[in-house]
Amino acid sequence: MSIYNNILVVADINHDEQPALARAMQLAAKSQSRSQITFFLSIYDFSYDMTSMLSLEERDAMRRGVIHQREQWMKRISEEHVNESVDFDVKVVWHNRPYEAIIAQVFSGGHDIVIKGTRKHDVLESVIFTPTDWHLLRKCPAPVLLVKSQNWSANSSILASVHVASESETHIDLNDRMVELLQDISKRLDAKPYLVNAYPVTPANITIELPEFDPTSYTDAVRAHHLVSMKALRQKHGMDEEQTFVGQGLPEDVIPEAAQDLNASMVILGTTGRTGLSAVFIGNTAEHVIDRIDCDVLALKPHGFISPLDPQNAV
Repeated sequence: MSIYNNILVVADINHDEQPALARAMQLAAKSQSRSQITFFLSIYDFSYDMTSMLSLEERDAMRRGVIHQREQWMKRISEEHVNESVDFDVKVVWHNRPYEAIIAQVFSGGHDIVIKGTRKHDVLESVIFTPTDWHLLRKCPAPVLLVKSQNWSANSSILASVHVASESETHIDLNDRMVELLQDISKRLDAKPYLVNAYPVTPANITIELPEFDPTSYTDAVRAHHLVSMKALRQKHGMDEEQTFVGQGLPEDVIPEAAQDLNASMVILGTTGRTGLSAVFIGNTAEHVIDRIDCDVLALKPHGFISPLDPQNAV
């Protein structure tokens, strides 16, 4: 089953332009089955709950009025994107934490993917990811596609940032899922697929502590291991050598550079979904990469990922 059968699109309340909805329609247009698209918005105004002069019924009526207004606005701005080829629905909820409302909708609606627009800074000319974006990347059980405001460029490519050197079953499985999704979405959007991998630089302290250590031989051995592993992955999925890129350095340097050189309009990343103190002190390589990519980002969780907001885990 395609992961684009049941799409959740998060509306941008600040603009009439909705790049996330446009991208959802692009993906749904080439689906083998009819797609369901839910255009979703979470709104909240603290003042409506703190108006002591009004009764509970009056406050509820005001909230319903605001929700109805937003629903009408969403229906109006979606007209230029939506056609009869999809089943389309608009949903507005009253919630003070947008990311919690979005993830709750993912669970209740059984959505295959979440598509959300990102903000582009007018001065810096780069994409800015909001706190809601980061929460979704870390906690949403479904794949999350963050869309930039620019149109899909001609002759663009899609990159999958794979971790080929790991022997972890989690990473191996995630690599396979990323490549399969890369091939599928590249066909849908008529883009060129590439696999990208970064391998580490030789630690400088080793050459100081071990004078007999040969950094050149070590670097050659590491690169050879990554090249062999990348070859195995691409051959497993029927891809050519020209569709792979292995670079030396940190992923947060190699992946954005490759994205720019290959004219990427999207980068697919695997995220561990780390939360809490481990996210603060250990960090997440994918998140460092995401922060430096100026294009669409599609983030996948590994199999077995359990969202901290899963209602089945609620106490």
